[in-house]
Amino acid sequence: MRKVLGPETRTLANYRQRHAQYKTDPDLQLAHATAPWLVVFDDHEVENNWADETPEKPDDGFLDRRKVALQAYYENMPLRAGSKPNGIDIQLYRRYGWGSLVNFHMLDTRQYRDDQACGDGVQSGCADREDPDRSITGAEQEKWITDGFRDTTARWDVLGQQVFFSKIDLTPGAEEGYNMDAWDGYVANRDRIAGTMAGSAVRNGVVLTGDVHRHWAAEIKRTHDDPESRAVGTEFITTSVTSGGDGNDDGNGDVPKENPHVKFYANRRGYVRTKFTEAELRADYRVLPYVSKKDAPAETAKSFVVEDGNPVLNPA
Repeated sequence: MRKVLGPETRTLANYRQRHAQYKTDPDLQLAHATAPWLVVFDDHEVENNWADETPEKPDDGFLDRRKVALQAYYENMPLRAGSKPNGIDIQLYRRYGWGSLVNFHMLDTRQYRDDQACGDGVQSGCADREDPDRSITGAEQEKWITDGFRDTTARWDVLGQQVFFSKIDLTPGAEEGYNMDAWDGYVANRDRIAGTMAGSAVRNGVVLTGDVHRHWAAEIKRTHDDPESRAVGTEFITTSVTSGGDGNDDGNGDVPKENPHVKFYANRRGYVRTKFTEAELRADYRVLPYVSKKDAPAETAKSFVVEDGNPVLNPA
């Protein structure tokens, strides 16, 4: 866990400096040297919880900030020429095939989304989140996703994306509270994609997610409004590498208990290691006891196996 220098990033020079500071990290250098990367951004590559052309807080200079942030992102990340920014826009959603085994559908849930409902944050009783016209992907990208599902011939179809896809009630007790920045703030959009995952050529649907700085594992329901709705896919949410500090062994109270489709939670730093074969997907939740000093031993806190054709999280 390392500190970064300088003010909050707003200018092209600021963003370039911040990327350059990150690139001096020898562990990050080793990670880039070890494996190919498929990158997508979430919010903090520009600013917290931005939504299309709407900043988190009123800011007349936001579009200029977005433009230079995306320019620096393109300059510093492993992206092809097709993603070269054009003003405030960058073509980030794209598809990669790993032979006939896996299709990776890399999503963009920032540039085309409607502003967060009900003032953002965790909200209870927010009817606007279920508005059928609200979208986190935008109509064009949603069609691209569903067309990809209908045309796929891969054994596994993976959505690589940013924010919690499955429904997650974050408020213990009778009251329900949902994160407006996640797919829970865009319920109809989420359910249409889950429905297409269930009713298309997708043989095995998987969602790989980041954002929340915690480990989670969940089964994706056709519709989370019906607790008996069948599972149509699985979601693996990776924790942060360092953000949040060392973490702890807090089990997050009753939140996992109130979400029976959630099968695992851990507040430690680390990563998720996946292995895809024709017969199964194995996911290992790797954790570190600390990141505040070097040479922490990594261990597997939990492993799951998803069998071909059966979207259920089986403890391994």
